[in-house]
Amino acid sequence: MKKKFFITGISTEVGKTIVSAIVTEALEADYWKPVQAGDLDNSDAHKTELLLSNAKTKIHPNSYALNTPMSPHAAAAIDGIRIEVDKVREPETSNHLVIEGAGGLLVPLNDTETIADLIKPDHKVLVVSRNYLGSINHTLLTIEGLKRRNLDIAGIIISGDENPSTESAIEVMGGVPILGRIAEEKEFNREVVKKYAELFAPVLQSL
Repeated sequence: MKKKFFITGISTEVGKTIVSAIVTEALEADYWKPVQAGDLDNSDAHKTELLLSNAKTKIHPNSYALNTPMSPHAAAAIDGIRIEVDKVREPETSNHLVIEGAGGLLVPLNDTETIADLIKPDHKVLVVSRNYLGSINHTLLTIEGLKRRNLDIAGIIISGDENPSTESAIEVMGGVPILGRIAEEKEFNREVVKKYAELFAPVLQSL
């Protein structure tokens, strides 16, 4: 059965793109980022593609590619457009699909819709968390927001250094399993991504 994973983070710059690349490589899935704001010449799709070793993955184009690196609603306003969720068309594929969000769950797309509105009932949500002061609060709020919308939370992936106390609190209070951790690496390249993909593949295939 083909799976669709939506990858969101507890904030910006927590490692969503690296996790997206690892999940994509682990499943030899297709990859899609619906909304890209800024860095169009070195977008998250470009970065992901450079980190993959398999020949099966297809990188699907953004529904919205915005020029300014800021919140999508503001970047869209600068470009003179309005993001509309009902115009975001999920790519058709017979392969697994990895969908990367932008920023956190409640990053605004327009005056009334957020990244959360891009997540569909058949998506399995992976929450990328990172240990820093305040991350317990941010992670639990993200989990609460997903549960309130009755969305399928597959689990949490920790990005960065280990903190057993923080991770235990998140897992117990959030009621969501931590599926694994991606350590701080000197460099994330194809070999490192492939190593993590092999570690995560059995877990992801079981979800």
